[in-house]
Amino acid sequence: MPAINETLGQYSELFMLLAAGTYTVAFIAFAWDLAKSSKTFQAVDLKAAASSTSEKVSVAAGRVGAALSGADAGGPAGRAERPTSGLTHAGGTAAGDMKYTAERRVPARVAVALTVLGVLIHGAGVVTRALGAGRVPWGNMYEFLTTGAFVAVAVFLITLIRRDLRFLGTFVLGLAIIMLVAASVSFFTPVGHLVPALQSYWLIIHVSIAVLSSALFTLTFAMSVLQLLQSYRQKNLSAGRNDNLAFMRVVPNALSLENLSYRINAIAFIGWTFTLMFGAIWAEKAWGRFWGWDPKEVWTFVIWVVYAGYLHARATRGWTGTRAAWLSIVGYACVIINFTLVNTVFNGLHSYSGL
Repeated sequence: MPAINETLGQYSELFMLLAAGTYTVAFIAFAWDLAKSSKTFQAVDLKAAASSTSEKVSVAAGRVGAALSGADAGGPAGRAERPTSGLTHAGGTAAGDMKYTAERRVPARVAVALTVLGVLIHGAGVVTRALGAGRVPWGNMYEFLTTGAFVAVAVFLITLIRRDLRFLGTFVLGLAIIMLVAASVSFFTPVGHLVPALQSYWLIIHVSIAVLSSALFTLTFAMSVLQLLQSYRQKNLSAGRNDNLAFMRVVPNALSLENLSYRINAIAFIGWTFTLMFGAIWAEKAWGRFWGWDPKEVWTFVIWVVYAGYLHARATRGWTGTRAAWLSIVGYACVIINFTLVNTVFNGLHSYSGL
């Protein structure tokens, strides 16, 4: 068994603190982008409206001039090329395809740059913790929270390569900051060896897939919350009411959020299925049975059932819109319960919180 390097453990704690600080600044920048986006898009709309009005005046003047002179400059009298307004936001929302546009959103760019810096520092903290302990760094609640926050932010940054999901930044980083603060304040555990039951290669397989799936569920949770807000906002706009959620203009429409959330949930559900299967295999190796109704096993299965119900209801039973969003949120609430209350309150074979 490798010796514990407490110095590397202290460096890891420092890196975690620096990462939390960097994420906090990035969180503020993402929030600034949302607040600024409503004013930015309003300016775009006003500019487009002014351009359209100016074009109409020019077209009218052209028609009068053509009628007076009888001239036909390259086509029938009165024909004019329609103006292009550049960015368009149907229904007061961002484009549903979530593709990047030519628009420069400086706060969002700064926020992404800070998030990249933060995840590099965070990664250094995870690695030094692993080197200090001489094992994978997810043997207790402290390590699971810090590693889980790192994977959630890393997955968010990876998705930014293909889709403009910067509107999720405040939610994802907010959750990551909460996880890091909770790890340091409530679940801190000095670097040390694993308990005997966790000293298995199945720890790497089982927990790594669980962490990745949970990170994807985090993204879909944020999308579901925004879907509810956007759906409420779109109904108000359709009814001619005031736009009290103008910052949501940078967020795609509710249907686009729902469709992307559904696809990501389907991928995460596959990962969670493997989490359940590999956990059962590991249980047989460790305790001589595949299933024992331990609280952790029960809640892992509950999460699987909720997301299976979500996918089935949306695909075959027509559960779309707000009902699908709420079901996705309930699933993530079960994930939170599984990794907090079950690990700390319920007594069982999986009580490895380190407290």
